[in-house]
Amino acid sequence: MRRRKFVALLGGVVAAWPFAARAQQKAMPVIGVLSTGSPSVSSGLFMAFRQGLSEAGYVEGQNLAIEYRWAEGNYDRLPALAADLVGRKVDLIMASSPPSALAAKSATSTIPIVFRGGGDPVGGGLIASLARPGGNLTGVSFVPNELTAKRLELLSELVPQAGVIALLVNPTSGANTERVIRDVQEAARTKGLQLHVLKASSESEIDTAFASLVQLHAGALVVGADPFLSGRREQLVALASRHAVPAIYAWREFADSGGLISYGASLTAAYRLVGTYAGKVLKGAKPADLPVQQPTTFELVINRKAAKALGLEVPPALVARADEVIE
Repeated sequence: MRRRKFVALLGGVVAAWPFAARAQQKAMPVIGVLSTGSPSVSSGLFMAFRQGLSEAGYVEGQNLAIEYRWAEGNYDRLPALAADLVGRKVDLIMASSPPSALAAKSATSTIPIVFRGGGDPVGGGLIASLARPGGNLTGVSFVPNELTAKRLELLSELVPQAGVIALLVNPTSGANTERVIRDVQEAARTKGLQLHVLKASSESEIDTAFASLVQLHAGALVVGADPFLSGRREQLVALASRHAVPAIYAWREFADSGGLISYGASLTAAYRLVGTYAGKVLKGAKPADLPVQQPTTFELVINRKAAKALGLEVPPALVARADEVIE
């Protein structure tokens, strides 16, 4: 080959190389968030999720895009929202609750799903086992259902004069709700307490539940750890205060918002861990091989200001066991 022709050919290859390289580069990965809640209530939690992603090397807007889909407490919207994310061919779906995870699993068996859930993810059909989830799902799972009976005990200790206690649950959560009801009913029988089960799956039904609670002369209230109820934090705390009903909740965010007492794992820590898990999956880890994480510590938070407003004296023994007392 003549030297002039060879140089020209080489120059053409070098000139074309950057374009070929750019064409082969992978586009910025996209995470689809499927949430049962709303942006206003969940903003702090998703900040923790993004923090976990940043610890894994992913920063939204720099080397990662996130598309959010909010069900606003309407679980019936989840299948369509999940299908929309699948249709957009996102690289990973972050499911913020068991209903979200179930909707995502029904929508795809190939796109990785990292969930934040509660209850029993194995019994609920999400995964094969905690140690080896199998399929395309993994994540962080709470055990709030098992803790609901413990919350009844703590509330009874704080309000020992309450012989009638109410339990508020979301009936649309299916098997999880039934399990919570059974656990709390057994705990109430053990302590000799009368228990009334109230159900609500909308804002208006929450108002109705509180009206029923007053008519039943319930002396205290246990609020179930359901995503819908958690998303109505301000409404629940305000109603409990208005009706002067001592209530215990699953998450410390309720106590921070003026609720009386909370007992459960840290939602913020869980969302951060979901973020780090999502980062691992984006880097190539298979969800089937990532064990589902479970919290090992739980926070007891008491709002003494709320207790004073209700005319309650917090027992010293309960204060001593609290992880935080809000004055």
